[in-house]
Amino acid sequence: MKKEKQIFHGSDLEKIEEVYGIKKDTIVPFGGNVNPLGISPLLKKSMRHHVDAISIYPDRDYRTLRSTLSSYCNAPMEHILVGNGATELISVTMRTIAPKKALLIAPTYSEYMREIDLVGGSYTEYFLKEEQNFKVDLEDLKQHLTDEVDLFAFCNPNNPTSSALTVSEIRQLLLHCKKHDIFVMIDETYVEFAPHMEDITAVSLTDEFDNVLVLRGTSKFFASPGLRLGYGICGNPSFLKDLESIKNPWSINTLAALAGEAMFMDIDYIKETKAYINSQRDYCAKELSKCNHRKIYPAYANFFLVRLLDGTTSYDMFERCIKEGLMIRDCSSFHGLEGEYIRFCIQKEEHNKKLIEILKRA
Repeated sequence: MKKEKQIFHGSDLEKIEEVYGIKKDTIVPFGGNVNPLGISPLLKKSMRHHVDAISIYPDRDYRTLRSTLSSYCNAPMEHILVGNGATELISVTMRTIAPKKALLIAPTYSEYMREIDLVGGSYTEYFLKEEQNFKVDLEDLKQHLTDEVDLFAFCNPNNPTSSALTVSEIRQLLLHCKKHDIFVMIDETYVEFAPHMEDITAVSLTDEFDNVLVLRGTSKFFASPGLRLGYGICGNPSFLKDLESIKNPWSINTLAALAGEAMFMDIDYIKETKAYINSQRDYCAKELSKCNHRKIYPAYANFFLVRLLDGTTSYDMFERCIKEGLMIRDCSSFHGLEGEYIRFCIQKEEHNKKLIEILKRA
């Protein structure tokens, strides 16, 4: 009997264990996009010394955490809203705007679509083109940002393409959207992994424009998805007040708030992560660019999108890798990727080398 094809996401290690009989603790999660260096040493130290803090309520305004984020992001504290992961802030944003018609850069993270559906809105996907290496055609995109659109949302760098818009390009889009009364939500989940973050982050633009919200989380760069800690940056006080009014009070627990205060100040860990990701991204790109039967695309995040050109399907490649204990992402579930694509993130050096050797095989 032919085995039914399944699509596994980066966090589906339990399902992998069940289907393939591989202990989840032995699987290298190339599909999860999480910092391979693990959590911040300062975070560990903070948790050891502050575990008793769970006996008290957190500060409802999270002043210390927001002050720390203000220094980390170089943004005014009053422009910062914290939440239970970026996911909660996506949800409250959609509830506040209640978009009648949104435009989404695609292929992308499915949570935007889900939240728009939940508030009864509709959306159109603006698909990036493979022949342009999934880079945005700015003038063409503007033609789709019309008066009918009330929300424009995109991930920068984008998941799964790892492509990115520059600050200059984002400014042009914000000017265009302002003219058409379009609010812009930018998800910067992966921005800290970029070779030069300052070239693509839109945080500085929140001082210039009141129609933009920048979202970030700690799950990926700070390797802490279990904390559920996210934050938003916006220069529109009225909009922030609206978000705060429907967000759950104390949505961040005391330990998560303390963890944030520690990790955002761990300068050595942040520098080490950036240096490591840059080095391994260069290595992976160099090695795979030698393969005529694989195509890689410019990567701004800590992961690569790879097109398989030799007749190997994405599912076949997934199975080839998982049997070696390496879990990549089969991208066939992403709308707008016509062809055979896989995605993998940067892991420890020895694991990266093992995966690259598998991918290089014809």
